Amino acid sequence: MPDDLTIPADWAQISPDWMTTALAGSFPGVRVASVTVTLRDDGTNRRARLALEYAGTPGPSSVFVKAADPAHRELIKLTSGMFHEPRLFRSGAALPIEHPAVYTALIDTEREDFLLVMEDLTERGADPRDATRPLTVDQAADGVRALGRLHGHYWGARLDRHPELSWLEPFVPWNGMEIAPLQAALDRLPDAPPAVLALTIDQLIDDIWKPYIASLTTGPQTLLHGDAHIGNTYLLDGARVGFLDWQVARRGSWSLDLGYFLQGALTVADRRRAESDLLAEYRAALRLPAAKLPSAAELETGYRASVAHGLTLWLCTASAGELWQRPDIALALAERYAAAYADLDTAGALAELAARR
Repeated sequence: MPDDLTIPADWAQISPDWMTTALAGSFPGVRVASVTVTLRDDGTNRRARLALEYAGTPGPSSVFVKAADPAHRELIKLTSGMFHEPRLFRSGAALPIEHPAVYTALIDTEREDFLLVMEDLTERGADPRDATRPLTVDQAADGVRALGRLHGHYWGARLDRHPELSWLEPFVPWNGMEIAPLQAALDRLPDAPPAVLALTIDQLIDDIWKPYIASLTTGPQTLLHGDAHIGNTYLLDGARVGFLDWQVARRGSWSLDLGYFLQGALTVADRRRAESDLLAEYRAALRLPAAKLPSAAELETGYRASVAHGLTLWLCTASAGELWQRPDIALALAERYAAAYADLDTAGALAELAARR
């Protein structure tokens, strides 16, 4: 990937020559003639869609670009990590899972900024999903198998054989969650299980979330997407699940990705009906030698404990109103993780994990 490009302060500063250099590695001989900003979607990160025209050899008709937003730099560093996503795609590491193609990934450590030039998924007819449009069981099964392929590829000692990923950090809790006005979210979830409605923010963070996060450094480590909730997925042809926004890529236990995805991607009824079969799908997709394959009981315990992460993040998000996420999305996810917390006896699973350490 080119190292002679600077990161523009505004998308309008991207010139045809700049974009030609950014695309040349993926589209040899390409020459961009014009760049037009067609959509801005700035939030925690700066994002835009750029329409491209060419002189001679063509490339994609549009690309998606993403960089850090200066106003949210400290939040990005605190919760995601500034450079994890560009490092992942600069590493050349294989990702045996559907994801957007990245043409250029730039890192500017001095300015604490990054930039990704990636494919515009709309050109492949991708259907971005969120909590208001849950997946079907068959669609979720495809996502589960995809996570199994990714995790199995880097399972245990296999991850250590990839020096290009030696920079991966473990998943650790971040500070600041304890200031969330939890009661504001609980007041909007009158049908949540009593065990959830009775929680204080200290109990949620110190007794549920942090013990689970601590468990992620035990057992076989693998490459984690790290933020595999339904809002970071898309569908192709109505059946194949892809994962985007790899900004929280980490090393750690498989359970974080699997539980966070599955418990939020399905309706409560569909999860209850299908999760045992979906856990079996995941286990088969790992394709590990029998001696390395986690037992069905181990998978079940880790999966039950993993509710701690989704419950904490989405109760805290829902408590913030419109600050971090649309309220309908945040509440839908908070409701699903709350139901899973009771259904799966997450407190009991956390106690089981603690006893094993």
